Amino acid sequence: CISQLSNAELEGLIDHSIAIKTAWKTKPDAARAKRPILGQTMSMIFQKRSTRTRVSTETGMFLLGGHGLMLGPQDIQLGVNESMRDTAIVLSRFNDIILARVFAHKDVEELSTYSTVPVINALSDKYHPLQALADIMTLKEHFGDLKGKTLSWVGDGNNVLHDLMIASIKSGMHVKVATPPAYRPDADIMATAFALAVANGVSLTVTADPREAVSGSHVVVTDTWVSMGQEEEAKKRKLDFTGYQVNKDLFGLTAKDAVFLHCLPRKPEEVSDEIFYSNNSLVFPEAENRQWTVMAVTLELLGKKWTN
Repeated sequence: CISQLSNAELEGLIDHSIAIKTAWKTKPDAARAKRPILGQTMSMIFQKRSTRTRVSTETGMFLLGGHGLMLGPQDIQLGVNESMRDTAIVLSRFNDIILARVFAHKDVEELSTYSTVPVINALSDKYHPLQALADIMTLKEHFGDLKGKTLSWVGDGNNVLHDLMIASIKSGMHVKVATPPAYRPDADIMATAFALAVANGVSLTVTADPREAVSGSHVVVTDTWVSMGQEEEAKKRKLDFTGYQVNKDLFGLTAKDAVFLHCLPRKPEEVSDEIFYSNNSLVFPEAENRQWTVMAVTLELLGKKWTN
């Protein structure tokens, strides 16, 4: 999770990601020739399906000269006929690094405990650090210095918020969170976030009023109201989030240069087309940056650094 990184380490990862992206955008032939992890491999464990995580990681590994091996629920025995512990030990003997997109956070923790190679959390029910890195990278590309900016979250207090809240605070941003009372972020995450806000000299506000949250904000972020595994709660959740759609009326309360983020996939009840496809929306650069950030994370965990 992002709280494991120091402020300097977080900033370094963002700068590393931007350097990799710049190299591929400006001198693609030279970048293609580097292949810094030639001959190295990654097991990509996916308990949950994904578009951006799979494509960004598999493509990123290829661009770096390595190979990403997709392992879905039908491909391996993970947690069914073979324990997490045994899976971690076995994969460590085949691969240089493991990436895991799982339901329960305890699963990625167990993989990390018993693996002898680095393990990347590509999403769990507790955290989504790769998304937070892509979000902060996108904002840094757009605004430059993020210190003093205000980021507002409108929606479910979920895993995406957990890491984005921490990353934003570590980047010097004020954070305002609007969720229905029953959908607050986890208490332990909030305790960490409040302590970090004090340490970083920024404010952290939690409210049930989306209008209060976005007022004067520079960044508005939302996410799905119904995550995978919550489909049976969909009807109730949609009712509970009445008034939380990011639309022209709500976005009109923000600062004049405000931008919108969403990690995708999105549904119209979460954000109107008018905002989602507007010039204020950075959702597609945000999606692309999932690739550059996972490339930087992979390189650093393998003891490498992109050099131009």
